[in-house]
Amino acid sequence: MFSLALFSCGASKSTTVVINKKTLKGEWSLNNITYSKTGSYNVSMFNDVSKECFEGSTWKFVSNNNTGIYNISDPNCETGEREFVYVVEAVDENTGLYDFLLKPDNNPSNKGYRLKLKQANDSFMQWQQTITVDGSPFIINMNFTKIQ
Repeated sequence: MFSLALFSCGASKSTTVVINKKTLKGEWSLNNITYSKTGSYNVSMFNDVSKECFEGSTWKFVSNNNTGIYNISDPNCETGEREFVYVVEAVDENTGLYDFLLKPDNNPSNKGYRLKLKQANDSFMQWQQTITVDGSPFIINMNFTKIQ
């Protein structure tokens, strides 16, 4: 069994881009988290709880100040709300892909987590992070659907 953690990074120096704030604004459900490789992995998300605890969590994005709250509700996990700040940044104007920097407030190291915002529309959003496992890329996909 592999043990993985989403890697953190410091503050970004990229230029912030504006995406349609109505797209992110509101409440989302993190439906499932998938991996690019088969196998059994023990993934801790955002230096918080396991992948299994994050599945089914609800997320609220407040677009006018780039803050939000995610709520872990699985009774088998450490439940409750966690506050975060986020920034959506340009990666490649030709492809339209973005980096998504998420910084949980409960993170004592004051670091953020960089993910790719692969898709975002009024009803679906996908984040993706690529890390290295045994010298090769390992992709973590986080799939959201809009609640409100």
